[in-house]
This record gives sequence, structure tokens and C-alpha cells, in this order.
Amino acid sequence: MAHASEIILAHAGLADRFVALLARWKDEYIARQAYRQTVKELNALSDVELNDLGISRGSIRLIARMAVYGN
Repeated sequence: MAHASEIILAHAGLADRFVALLARWKDEYIARQAYRQTVKELNALSDVELNDLGISRGSIRLIARMAVYGN
């Protein structure tokens, strides 16, 4: 049983770190695409529609960032 616990506690190898890096890049790419799509859709709205939503045209990027990234 000691052998199994040693395997679990082993540090991530180079391949594991590379796979994690690729996964992070993929997640960041998906988030960027969602941000761009949100900005595109909000920019497509008329000023009247944006006003109905309580959004000024100048705050579109901020709102898109908050919606996608949460900050």
C-alpha cells in the first residue's frame, strides 16, 4: 500500500504540466471568444435597446468583461 500512496504524492511530471498548460490555454481561448461575442452582440444593439437595458455604449467592454471574467 505504501507504493500506491507514493504514486499519488508524486510531483507532476513534464507531460502532466504540459497537458495542464494546454488546458489552461484552451480555457483562456474559450473565455476570449465569449468576451468577443458578448461585445459583438452588445455593439449590435441600438442605443435605445442599450438604454432600455441600462447600458451606455461606452461601458460595453466593461460589462462584457464582468460577464465573462467576473471582475
